[in-house]
Amino acid sequence: MADIQALTASTAEEVEQLRIKYLSKKGEVSALMNDFRSVPAEMKREMGQKLNELKSAATAKIAALRESLADGAEAAKADIDLTRTSTQMPLGTRHPLSIVKNEIFQIFGAMGFTIAEGPEIEDDWHVFSSLNFPPDHPARDMQDTFFISRSPQDILLRTHTSSVQTRTMETQRPPIRIICPGRVYRNEAISARAHCFFHQVEGLYIDRNVSFADLKQCLLYFAREMFGPDTKIRLRPSYFPFTEPSAEMDISCHICGGKGCPFCKGTGWVEILGCGMVDPNVLEACGIDSKEFTGYAFGMGVERITNLKYRVKDLRMFSENDVRFLHEFDAAH
Repeated sequence: MADIQALTASTAEEVEQLRIKYLSKKGEVSALMNDFRSVPAEMKREMGQKLNELKSAATAKIAALRESLADGAEAAKADIDLTRTSTQMPLGTRHPLSIVKNEIFQIFGAMGFTIAEGPEIEDDWHVFSSLNFPPDHPARDMQDTFFISRSPQDILLRTHTSSVQTRTMETQRPPIRIICPGRVYRNEAISARAHCFFHQVEGLYIDRNVSFADLKQCLLYFAREMFGPDTKIRLRPSYFPFTEPSAEMDISCHICGGKGCPFCKGTGWVEILGCGMVDPNVLEACGIDSKEFTGYAFGMGVERITNLKYRVKDLRMFSENDVRFLHEFDAAH
């Protein structure tokens, strides 16, 4: 048998091979142990001691080799420069809708608006009835709304975040100044220009002597902060069940400066939101005295605002989580 003390190994695999060669059940030491039976009786004592010494020496040598390799590995680790720049990891980026929502929050936050949130699964009262929707309004039909159940009361996925406004008016006494962000659902065919879910930010301000002029100045400030100081607005008469009078607001096209281009279809104007004075029926339904308080409300689609800022042509891109699309917003933010 080779000299045990002369054994060497440079890797953990070589140490294991030595252990198998000498100390396994089929190893050389075990073979000698098996041959011990044929040793004459008068020599068993001496040979037994030598075999035990050999096994102990082999065990100690292999343990020493294993320990020396471990010490070498630790020494190698100690030589690592921990101040060296690590391997660069790919970073994520904020979603464009999140970027725009945060801008909206900051703009209205500077005017004293706070954020209010509510459930996405709602009842008919908070989505329709309290907001002055008549019983035969088209929005109540199955082809426009995702209903979860129809009895004993209608439970549905909210079609707008106005439901958060009614919940706030029911539980909070004026003055109320809130914006209501959230995801909403409508039963629409998915295409480049429409989706069955999207995001809204709605606003509500109720206090004594609130006027339409207050609404106009609030929205003018928002438009100029979001799209630039030279932005102009115009308000066109419209109809919403929960506001009276109602209007839709356009901004001057920031791409062509109002001169007319394909984006604004040659008009120089682009619609961005709906607004109006809160209908007295809505105030009364929520327990607010309409003779003492007035208010205004507005609502906008976050996808719409994001399209205007970044010219995203296909709404489906916002929900497909294509990393290539998301990284297009790294440079700007």
